[in-house]
Amino acid sequence: MLKDVQSQHDSRNVYLRRVGVKGVRYPVVVLDKTNGSQSTVATVNMYVDLPKRYRGTHMSRFIEVLNEYHLEINPRRIREILSRLKEVLHAKRSFIEISFPYFLRKQAPVSKSESYLEYECSFEAEMYDESFNFLSSVRVPIHTLCPCSKEISERGAHNQRAFCTVTFESKEMVWFEEIIEIVERNASSPLYTLLKRPDEKYVTEHAYDNPKFVEDVARDVALELKRYDKIRWYKVEVESFESIHLHNAYACVMSDELLV
Repeated sequence: MLKDVQSQHDSRNVYLRRVGVKGVRYPVVVLDKTNGSQSTVATVNMYVDLPKRYRGTHMSRFIEVLNEYHLEINPRRIREILSRLKEVLHAKRSFIEISFPYFLRKQAPVSKSESYLEYECSFEAEMYDESFNFLSSVRVPIHTLCPCSKEISERGAHNQRAFCTVTFESKEMVWFEEIIEIVERNASSPLYTLLKRPDEKYVTEHAYDNPKFVEDVARDVALELKRYDKIRWYKVEVESFESIHLHNAYACVMSDELLV
């Protein structure tokens, strides 16, 4: 019988809060509001805590647990995965982080030409004893046009791509599509993969008529989320990849800060 080195006694008396595997690339099926589900490829990190007395954890068991649940990724399944990790690895705490590209078909604003646009989504969850904390996140590409540049320039205004990331804890099921819609209507303009000339004209002029600082986008998204009953807590981050500066612009607000 082969020796179980990981379970050997460790005399250094140091508790490790997280041990496990990172960067596991894995095919998954996630829920899709329009089509029911979609297949994608996730990057998965899984951890448990390690008591002082053990030298190491058993890495293979993380993958074995993932293999049991890979066909469906949703909050109920993630809770089961964390419970199973605690069970097989004799842990008090378990953690999982799952990030994946999520694709939606979008129509161009004038020509109505359809194409896929990618959004970056993720789940992060922790289980300690019987408590369970679960956060979702979606990173939405948007277009911002600088109000200051528009105000002081005789011709045009600088504009650029930006990203708005919303991380949230929900009271009930919230579709990524719902958050994406909120973000896109509070940007200078949404982004599209396929634009014909009439679409380009529309997007350019729409953004010019709707100038926004990153601060504007963050505040407007936060205030709309505040009225959204399904969400208990949220954080809004906006980062603009400035076209005339060699740095990015950034703004962040959390739901509890709206009370300050």
